Amino acid sequence: MKAKTPAERQREKRQRDKLAEEERLTKLLAKTIKLQLFHSTNEALDRLLIETGIDEPHDLITRLIHGAKLLSEEQKQAIFS
Repeated sequence: MKAKTPAERQREKRQRDKLAEEERLTKLLAKTIKLQLFHSTNEALDRLLIETGIDEPHDLITRLIHGAKLLSEEQKQAIFS
């Protein structure tokens, strides 16, 4: 049996790490959403990213969803109706 070269060991490690990351995401992610935005909605998103200092749109959207669930029923009706 021939000893593995450092390059072979590194390639195998990358494959293991990639598989581990895919498995982790498979366990964590419930859904992937592809989102198309109109220009005005994209501008509002960009403004919110700047105002909040959040770098990633998906992070801001996640926080907005979790924040919205804390609204009262009356507040939800006012916003979403």
